[in-house]
Amino acid sequence: MALNIVWIAFFVIAFVIALYKFIFLNDTEIFKTLVDGMFDSAKSSVVDVAFPLTGAMVFFLGLMSIAEKAGAINWLARILNPFMKRLFPGVPEKHPAMGQMVMNFSANMLGLDNAATPFGLKAMESLQSINPEKEKASNAQIMFLVLHTSGLTLIPLTIISYRLASGSKESASVFIPLVLATICTTLASIFIVGFWQKLKWDKVLFGWIGALLALVAMMLYWVQSMGPAEKEIFSRITGNLLLLVIVVAIILGGVWKKVNVFDAFIDGAKGGFDVILKIVPYLVGMLVAIRIFRDSGALGYIVEGISWVLMQTGMNTEFTPALPVAIMKPFSGSGARGLMLDVMQVYGPDSFAGKLASTFQGSADTTFYIIALYFGSVGIKKVRYAIWAGMLADLLGVVMAIVIGYIFFK
Repeated sequence: MALNIVWIAFFVIAFVIALYKFIFLNDTEIFKTLVDGMFDSAKSSVVDVAFPLTGAMVFFLGLMSIAEKAGAINWLARILNPFMKRLFPGVPEKHPAMGQMVMNFSANMLGLDNAATPFGLKAMESLQSINPEKEKASNAQIMFLVLHTSGLTLIPLTIISYRLASGSKESASVFIPLVLATICTTLASIFIVGFWQKLKWDKVLFGWIGALLALVAMMLYWVQSMGPAEKEIFSRITGNLLLLVIVVAIILGGVWKKVNVFDAFIDGAKGGFDVILKIVPYLVGMLVAIRIFRDSGALGYIVEGISWVLMQTGMNTEFTPALPVAIMKPFSGSGARGLMLDVMQVYGPDSFAGKLASTFQGSADTTFYIIALYFGSVGIKKVRYAIWAGMLADLLGVVMAIVIGYIFFK
């Protein structure tokens, strides 16, 4: 119901704004802009999103099949069972979904989106297999999705690469602020959804969260102690190296367990095409709505409205040039990336706005895209409170990113 309302709202708001621009601003091109954008987005949803995703989906689902048959997924589930069973009390102990979710979170933390999506879709499929109401999102599916939309990233490889390409002399300066911001968003996700689902907040859960935060803090301290050149090398190499190690380890683990690794790979890979066919309608529907909403100028009006309200309160509004990135990110990753690059071009990648835009880009993930993709892949139609929980966590993440930005960059 909530997703249906949001989808309708995108079109209605865009149409109302277009009428306003046509009648009062004499913008005779606005309708053509929206229609051209609609067809272009419908095409790019398939050509630029679904098709490129197919290869990664086929490959990593094949690897997932090897890992399952070799027992790696169950091994991960056993190790993290004390923590995971408290976040996902509805999932049976040692269920494959536990290990699959860990694989998804791990790929996200390494900044490896292409690997994270197949793992996540496989996890959602496993969670759906134990969901008693197939068209209604379960508590476990909502917790997993909202945690995923928090976009926890410990190695922001892509953003640092974009900053380098934009001519930044301090490309790694956003490393620590970005990680801190995304941790805040993830913690907000856990507390918001956990409060709604009435999780058992015992010493084990707090202990695991505290241990994870301590581990992250130590890693951040270690990275912060590096020189600029060392940070660049660390950011550029670590994520890709770890992914390659994981791929080789899965294959060698399959050999060790006497699994016919290539046959297992083929069995898993075959499911990649089925997943793509399921999600294409959801992708097209959501991405077209987002494109029309953006092309209508609604985003600009929202930013102007927020800026005006903040100015009336006397608050410092130096962060508002970067705000479009934060507003766009829940709707479109590519749109937010384009806005980030635009901010860096206009204000400079090493300006306050340029650094804050980079922090916004990495402090959360594309909530609406992920909801359409993940729930659509298993036929979920009733998303319950997933949207508002994800958006509230995103909002808290944006607020913390602004605070962290002023502390680090001003």
